[in-house]
Amino acid sequence: MTENVLKISVTQYLEEIPQQVQSRLYESPATCLAIYRLLPQLSKFFVMSMVFNNNEVSLRDLDRWVKPDAKLQFQDAIKSMKSLHLIIPSKGNGGPLMIILNPTFRESFKNALTGGQINNSFGIISDEDENGVVTSTLLNEYSANKWETILHFMVGTPMSSIPSGSVLNLLKHTKLMEEVENTGEFKITNEGFQFLLQELNSQLWTLLLQYLKLSETLNMDPVDVLNFIFMLGALEVGKGYSIDGLSETQKIMLKDMRDYGLVFQKVSNSKTFYPTNLALMLTSDTKSIVRTASGAIESVLNENRSGSNANENGYEPGTKKKNENTIMGTIDQVGMKNQDVPDGSLIVETNFKLYSYSNSPLQIAILSLFVHLKFRFVNMVTGQITRESIRRALINGITAEQIIAYLETHAHPQMRRLAEEKLEKKLELDANCKDSLQILPPTVVDQIRLWQLELDRVIAYEGSLYSDFENNTEYTTLYKYAQDIGVLLWKDDKKRKFFVSKEGNSQVLDYAKRKLKKKQEP
Repeated sequence: MTENVLKISVTQYLEEIPQQVQSRLYESPATCLAIYRLLPQLSKFFVMSMVFNNNEVSLRDLDRWVKPDAKLQFQDAIKSMKSLHLIIPSKGNGGPLMIILNPTFRESFKNALTGGQINNSFGIISDEDENGVVTSTLLNEYSANKWETILHFMVGTPMSSIPSGSVLNLLKHTKLMEEVENTGEFKITNEGFQFLLQELNSQLWTLLLQYLKLSETLNMDPVDVLNFIFMLGALEVGKGYSIDGLSETQKIMLKDMRDYGLVFQKVSNSKTFYPTNLALMLTSDTKSIVRTASGAIESVLNENRSGSNANENGYEPGTKKKNENTIMGTIDQVGMKNQDVPDGSLIVETNFKLYSYSNSPLQIAILSLFVHLKFRFVNMVTGQITRESIRRALINGITAEQIIAYLETHAHPQMRRLAEEKLEKKLELDANCKDSLQILPPTVVDQIRLWQLELDRVIAYEGSLYSDFENNTEYTTLYKYAQDIGVLLWKDDKKRKFFVSKEGNSQVLDYAKRKLKKKQEP
């Protein structure tokens, strides 16, 4: 489980659950709408073309709607729909393969679209008038603080408060963190470092899918758990919903969802709950204003307000200009001046210097995982990408490709624009040019990959070294035996030494005792 915890997606999970469980899920219109949103674009098109059609459809007809150069996407779309049992093949008489949309899914999805018999699947609006008290700003701050508390705890930032016991248990269960036996403190694992570099949506589903697996061990109904999670993604942020329509399992889940920042309640025993922007992100591509630096999309989460307090030079009032003239001069060279800069934008120079336009402690903490930070200003940090900082990240489980992808995703808009202009000029000169878009300096990208190769050259093995043989015959006899049984890892004929694996050591020892004993006997 630990090696797949970061790789499994919600679609993958849904494909692997039994068909009986899938059928129960499809009885909820909100769940059907959420699953539809998670499908590939082509699958969505096919579902919409069949949802109001009760007749069978020829698979050949669907294929004719797809362009010749998109056949691979067509196959992936059909495969995904089959795995989720959204389409059911019809028993034909040797003619073209006919399919029909899953009747249960079709009826529930139709109700979700038309507002038919939804049976409180989208929640029950609360009668309590708290709209003036619970504002969108309050919900945004609440969800941001809850989620950032989890990420800060993982990074190791000193904090006045720590996540709840249920969150700590889940982090431990997912192997994102481990508890030190002697001190009882939590320490981040290699998987945890990789988790921090995931996009926010992936982080949410990583924890929720493991929460689902953990809930199964507590005899909680997985259908109830999934239905509640999908329902949260379909509710309207800012409105209060009554708990009366929830099952007992879902009422128990409310406390955990509060700890993750997905729902808000004024008090723990309140009859009303409020979904937050984090919940909205579960089944939507909408960019939330939640402040986070860990994902590949958080650099644009605050784009609507990033330039509101900036002056013409692109920095906030109160910046100490006298101390930043050199840095600002460097930034103006790549076009930051007079532009709205997304929070977290990075500038990487060919000399491995890095500038991050951010004042978020979490952004800075994430950046420090693979950058040697030097100076911090009001709205900016500077640092250097060094061999030591990259090696430290590599040892902690972060790969070179993850670092490069993070830098590219957070690259300053002007860096991307300059790269696009450079590529366009190449294409004008040579229409057959196969070069890809190079946002980062090639020297930096190549060196980061070389540092990883450098670290990969040394591989450690556990085992035993055999040496100090009385003669060459003993050495040859034993190393050949180790070689024959496949446990020999290294040998040096001149020094008469060889190394065997830990698993094969006992066999070689037994063989050596038998052979040497026979030779010593008169």
